[in-house]
Amino acid sequence: MKKQKIFILIAVFMLISALMPVVVHADTGPKPSVHVSFENMGSELCYATLLSETASTGPFSVWDGDEEHIEITSDITEDIWRAFVDYKDSDGYHFLQRAVWKVSESKCLTWGYYPPKEFKILLFYPDTGSFLVSGVCERYAFDSYFTADMSENSLGIISVHKSYNWQPEIISLVVRILITMAIELLIALLFGFRSRRELLFLAIVNAVTQIILNVLLNIINFRSGQAAFATGYIMLEIAVFAVEAVMYAVFLRKTSEKAKSVWVYIVYALVANAVSFGAGLCIAHVIPGIF
Repeated sequence: MKKQKIFILIAVFMLISALMPVVVHADTGPKPSVHVSFENMGSELCYATLLSETASTGPFSVWDGDEEHIEITSDITEDIWRAFVDYKDSDGYHFLQRAVWKVSESKCLTWGYYPPKEFKILLFYPDTGSFLVSGVCERYAFDSYFTADMSENSLGIISVHKSYNWQPEIISLVVRILITMAIELLIALLFGFRSRRELLFLAIVNAVTQIILNVLLNIINFRSGQAAFATGYIMLEIAVFAVEAVMYAVFLRKTSEKAKSVWVYIVYALVANAVSFGAGLCIAHVIPGIF
């Protein structure tokens, strides 16, 4: 009984620590982003922007015509700025000040702070004074990736396609599940669950709950970003604990050769999930992108 009380105190402390609220101010959380890579682009000097469907987004807005309100970044000259300002899009999309990138060397641009939801990619070649533009694109994820193939353009229209890279997400998903299962099975041994039947049951339940948890977290991260991911992580971990506690207290207890107190199964579920949650946060600092 004394050992059980100690386990309960440790588990409650770890859960409270894990669930301590993190204050996030309205403008300090992660923001959506748009990443564009340019394939088959030559070495000719080139600047790019995203023309916005709306006249403003976040701190970016259309020039109001007042010479005192001209905003030019250090990356461009006034001539280049005026070329973008004077460009007239056939669909009425807008050039927003301070949103210009030199892409002839980097072959890419990243608009990481309040990018427009619907936009066109516009390229300007100052040596020839010519423009290339894409069709209408739309952010499809919290971090949206596009590839513009410069070898495929007809009548000045660039070919653009979505290019979200799922491979790292799948790899990190598998790694997270395997690490979590290893941690929780190790803790099971410490709680005295050592029979083949018990460990197999724990592995199956843990695998199912972790797959569901991580798939849901990936969907949340894809659609809503890291802030929603963090909140979802906590809420879903609580749900996983509740489900596993019931499964262990009811079904695992029945499969055990020497059934333990119901509280042992509940405390095990609590400790295992709290430890794996904390381990995930620690590993995330060491290997960013895995958790």
